[in-house]
Amino acid sequence: MPQLNTSTWFITIISMIITLFILFQLKVSKHCYPKNPELKPTEKINQYIPWENKWTKIYSPLSLPHQ
Repeated sequence: MPQLNTSTWFITIISMIITLFILFQLKVSKHCYPKNPELKPTEKINQYIPWENKWTKIYSPLSLPHQ
C-alpha cells in the first residue's frame, strides 16, 4: 500500500494562510468607515394620546367568564 506524501502540506497550509490574511487586509482596507459620526437630534414630539393618562386593562381569553 503506498504511503501518503505529506512533504508539501506545510508550505501549502502556510501559503494559504498568508493568502487569506492578505485578502482579508485588502478587503478591510477598502471598507469605508464614517469619519465623524453625529448624533441625531432626539426631540420629543408632544402630541396628545387619549390613552396615555388612562389606566387600561387587557383581558386574556382565559380570564373571561365562560359563556
